[in-house]
Amino acid sequence: MIHNFSKSNSIFSTFISEIRNVEIQHDSMRFRRNLERISEILAYEISKKLEYKKQDITTPLGIAEIPLIKDQPVLATILRAGLGMHQGFLNYFDGAESAFISAYRKHTTAEDFDIHVEYLASPKIDNKVVIISDPMLATGSSMALVYKAILQQGNPSKVFVAAAIATPDALDFLKKRLPDNTEYFIGAIDDELTAQAYIVPGLGDAGDLAYGVKC
Repeated sequence: MIHNFSKSNSIFSTFISEIRNVEIQHDSMRFRRNLERISEILAYEISKKLEYKKQDITTPLGIAEIPLIKDQPVLATILRAGLGMHQGFLNYFDGAESAFISAYRKHTTAEDFDIHVEYLASPKIDNKVVIISDPMLATGSSMALVYKAILQQGNPSKVFVAAAIATPDALDFLKKRLPDNTEYFIGAIDDELTAQAYIVPGLGDAGDLAYGVKC
């Protein structure tokens, strides 16, 4: 199931507009904060899909029965661009464990590249809910390799994929490689992909905008 947040009007579209805006992008702190705010909203929406268990909470005046998340998810993200989104998810799932995966494009030419995964730090994920976040899903290759990498730590009970911007090609690619019950929470879906696999209109390189241009 794909949840496309651009299909409805809300304050969410303000944050998407600001990470796209070439003038506002000059402020890297604001760019990171907007990724964080986007992720907070996605985290809230994903939280509605989790299992809950009622618990008795003692107040100064009595007992309140409140449904609380049964098991905290594992929050996985792709270094380095995903760090801003990861923080947004941690703001809401503050008891969650974290997984970090390094994935990057290794270019042979301007248009040809392979995706390499070099680093994985993850808890065991057997029978756990895993939320994988990355700002941009251009081709879907990085996300597919990241999912394959974390399977070294077990088989999750459920996978959620969260991204600020994605393409239909990426989502089609992932639907063939991730579990059938995977749910995708996407800020906006852009139809065009350049020969260099950049999303149009997209927003540029999220990692560079958040943390500076890499050599």
